[in-house]
Formats: sequence, C-alpha cells, structure tokens
Amino acid sequence: MNRQDTCEIFCYNEEKVNQVQQDLNAVNISGAAKMLKAIADENRAKIVYALCQEEELCVCDLANIIGATVATTSHHLRTLHKQGVVRFRKEGKLAFYTLDAQHIKQIMMFALEHQEEVVANG
Repeated sequence: MNRQDTCEIFCYNEEKVNQVQQDLNAVNISGAAKMLKAIADENRAKIVYALCQEEELCVCDLANIIGATVATTSHHLRTLHKQGVVRFRKEGKLAFYTLDAQHIKQIMMFALEHQEEVVANG
C-alpha cells in the first residue's frame, strides 16, 4: 500500500460517521449479508437466475439446469430457503420452488447488469 492509499487523520467527517453508525444499528446488515452470501455461490446464483426466468421449477428441473444431482440441488435450495431467497410447495413427492419475493429477481438482474458494465468498461 502506498502513502496515497491511507488517511492521515482519524476521522474526517465525524457527524457522517456517527449517523451511518447509528443507521447500521437500526438495520439488519448481518441478515442482508447472509442472504447475499447465499446467492454468491455460483450454483445457487444459477438457481436464482433460473427462477427469475420461470415462475416455478421442480427440484429435478433445477438440477438439470445447473448440471448437478438432485441431492446437491436440494442442499443448495435448503440454503436459499433458510435465507429467505426461495420458497417451496410440495405436490406429492415433488417440491416446486419459486423466488420468495420480486426484489430477489431485481437483485439478480442488477448484479448481472453491473457485471456487463464492468466487462464493457474493462
């Protein structure tokens, strides 16, 4: 790290720092980080993307889409469900998954759009 990358003073704008710290105490950053971490896995991101394209998919269809076993896909889906990314319904022995909320699709689409911009601006 060169000298230009460091800050020479302790706190430049204490009022802003205090406000942001106060705001952080009022929101669930930990929960948001866990949700984003769940989506950050490539296979789980593929599942979320697939569910952005289709309203509902069976575990076996998702397994085929991501090229994994049903067991592995089910494991990924449990993680996504636990973090509130997907929900499911049972129909006999089949489990059908959907995105838990429209904003999950927006997060995925924003991430893909951002990645395209990063690559384009290389």
